[in-house]
Amino acid sequence: MLYAYLAAASLLLFAIGVGREPRRVSNAVWLGAAAVFGALWLLVPAGAVPWLARLLGFAFVVVAMILPLVLILNGLVMLRREGRSLANLLSLLAGLALAATAVLAVATGPSTNPWVNAPVGSIVFVVAYAAFLFGCFLLYSLVYGRVRRHRGFTAIIVLGAGLANDKVTPLLASRLDRAVRIYRREGGPVIVVSGGQGPGETITEAAAMRDYLISRGIPTDRIVEEDKATTTEENLRFSAALLGNGPKIAVTSNYHVFRTAVTARRLGLRLDVAGAPTAAYFLPSAFLREFAALVVHYRLTNLAAAGVLALIPWAMLL
Repeated sequence: MLYAYLAAASLLLFAIGVGREPRRVSNAVWLGAAAVFGALWLLVPAGAVPWLARLLGFAFVVVAMILPLVLILNGLVMLRREGRSLANLLSLLAGLALAATAVLAVATGPSTNPWVNAPVGSIVFVVAYAAFLFGCFLLYSLVYGRVRRHRGFTAIIVLGAGLANDKVTPLLASRLDRAVRIYRREGGPVIVVSGGQGPGETITEAAAMRDYLISRGIPTDRIVEEDKATTTEENLRFSAALLGNGPKIAVTSNYHVFRTAVTARRLGLRLDVAGAPTAAYFLPSAFLREFAALVVHYRLTNLAAAGVLALIPWAMLL
């Protein structure tokens, strides 16, 4: 029953956190903790049944084998379709890291040498910590992306996403199409298109986005260009400076919604965030990139937590 109580307590803290401020990162952690404790509450008793324990063990092994393979294959697809860059390598690197950790754990499992088990244990603990955090982030990103939005917006902020031959990409077009749907539903609020001029581009993202919106029937007097921003934070800060105090909504890709909301909270901006559909093959690397950005932002906390976990196997040698 301990796991049931821990799951209930985590779920209660999650509900309280969402009620107070849904854009807190801690909400994701409490939701992830509730999911883990809930799973343990169900699985630990099941492990006492021999045939069920074997079935669960088999399922765990299958998942442990398939997940790294899926990530590696997705990484290869990303390289072929999107080109070579660190961002496009993330799913490939994550898959290789999981595979290497699994192989290392299995290979050293029979060892009774503490000087072998301690460093391997440190690696496993840190990888498990990263996997838990990513699970929390992914789960809450999916939940947050489906939270019902307020109505009555006076402005829509569309975040830029790079151009291809000075034209909006399918990714950016999806954001703009979502903004058009909100515009028509809300009765014609101002649309701020936010994005500066990137390397190799001869026009700003804002100008290309404006032209796209005009081609979709949006009047020019309802479009405001913000053509200096190069980051999510600048998108939000510079766009908000052009607007009044009325209710606003930012539009970005679905994988980017939660981090945009977290950034808006950090800037003290009261706005909703809506997500636009993204090609399925792009999502694994995209979610990993968003997760990595949050981990880096909270790097001191994460380094401290990972350091403590890495020391646990060594402390057991004392």
